[in-house]
This record gives sequence, structure tokens and C-alpha cells, in this order.
Amino acid sequence: MVDVLGHVGMALLWLAPAWLAFAHSETAATFVVAGLPFGMVPDLDLVFSQIFRTIRHHGVFHTILAITVFAAIIGPIVGTLLEKVAGGSDWLSLESTHDSYRFGFLAVWIAGLSHIFADMLSAPDIAQAVEPFWPLYFESISFDLVWYNAAWFNWGLLVAGIFVNSVLALYTRNINPKAEVDNSG
Repeated sequence: MVDVLGHVGMALLWLAPAWLAFAHSETAATFVVAGLPFGMVPDLDLVFSQIFRTIRHHGVFHTILAITVFAAIIGPIVGTLLEKVAGGSDWLSLESTHDSYRFGFLAVWIAGLSHIFADMLSAPDIAQAVEPFWPLYFESISFDLVWYNAAWFNWGLLVAGIFVNSVLALYTRNINPKAEVDNSG
């Protein structure tokens, strides 16, 4: 389990391939920014555990099933809102996304999955281990690579996420420069 900075960094890393997937770099930027807050979704269990005593940290909210259900509900809302705000512009080029619902679903889903993976990187030291494949597989999965409060790792993930997105943004801008419009008519 990593801390908030590590989760943001991991979400950035998992969302970074968008720079290569979308024809417009602005659409890729929209995808990354739209998905980023959803990298913290599994930790909603910390809030709900205060209300419902049966909910535990790293429980059902930290499963692929829960993230998929959440993305199926929230993702289309995110996609619709983005389409209303930026639809048809380079910031949400519909020819690049093909479908604003899918765009929103994937942004939410990928970021949520990144959180589960980041939590699997550490031993269950101060929280229970993650069971990402529940209810199909009931065993926890942990790689025991890092301690929760390892500042170097959490900051490293954040710096790596920012770095990879910056490099890919520059790369895609250089390989897909906007077509110059000739107004000399």
C-alpha cells in the first residue's frame, strides 16, 4: 500500500499510454486529467468504514469487480460532462475517442485499477492485503516491494508519473503537429 502521492503517481503512469492512443494530444491530456482523481476511488472504503462497521480497508472496494462497477456507473457521467464542456474540440476530439461513454469509463477504470496495483506492491503491514480478484479468487496478492511510508518510493512514483507524461506529451506534439491552415486563399 502506498500513500496518496504514490497513488497519484501510479495513476499518472497507468494513464500515460493515452498520449500514444489518441490522435490529438489535447484529448490525451483531457483523458489523463479526467482520470487522475479516480486513482483514489478504492480508498472510499476508508470513508464508508466510518459509517458501516462491516466495511474494511482493502476489502471489496479494492477489487477489480468494484472498480469495474464504479467505472460503469461514473464513467459515462464523466464522459458526458466532458462532451458537454469540450466535445468537438481538440480537448475531446470525438473522432479520437469514438465514444464519450467509453472515454469516461476507461479514464475512471484505468485510474482505479492503478490504485489496486499500487497497494499490491507493499506487504500488508498496516492494513490487510488486497484481494483484487474477489469473488473469483479469495487469496490476497502482495509483492512486498515497499513499506507504506517509504517517502522515496511515493515521491518516486509521483516524479516518474509526471516525467513519463511530460515526455509522451512532448513526443506526441512532435510527431502529430497540428496542420497549418493556409488562409492566403
